[in-house]
Amino acid sequence: MSKKKKHNLQWLKETLELKEDHNWKSKPGTRIFVAGRGALRFDVPEDWHFEPDEKSFRFLDKKPPNDDARLEASFNLLPPGNWADFPLVPLLKKVVKDDERQPLAPGEIIQLKRQTARIVWTQFKFIDPEEKREAYSRICIGLGSGVQCLITFDYWVDDADRLIPVWDTVMESLVLGLYIRDPRTGLALPD
Repeated sequence: MSKKKKHNLQWLKETLELKEDHNWKSKPGTRIFVAGRGALRFDVPEDWHFEPDEKSFRFLDKKPPNDDARLEASFNLLPPGNWADFPLVPLLKKVVKDDERQPLAPGEIIQLKRQTARIVWTQFKFIDPEEKREAYSRICIGLGSGVQCLITFDYWVDDADRLIPVWDTVMESLVLGLYIRDPRTGLALPD
């Protein structure tokens, strides 16, 4: 019998001083989240609580257990190949159909096209089993530049007016596979 090697993955958070002429730009009131040296990048509210997990990254509007909204993201690096025709819309429909929270009133599927990425997302309503409250879940699948991402956003129906702009900012700022040479400058690696 062979022994399996256990890995205890730990995320390292490092704060770097930005150079004066850095290229990082985000909307006022947001901060830039970058994972995998640029495999995944988007803007989040600057005052949200960050929690890394083993395979994903969570942003909460307040520290648990007082949170009312959870944004969670993960990414995978894809093997080389032609992913241009990968069927994102049918995949997203299947993800919603198979969701264990029994989606109510699924929304339309929104498709976004960026220079190097295809992004699809949708929303559905569900009843939170613990609190017996109506909530929304938004699910995004993105594919481009050798990266696939999954982003989810769960929040109470009552908070929709306050939280929909958060999702809009994430979708507007989402970039896949733009690798950064030096995080202090924000300069991308050449193609």
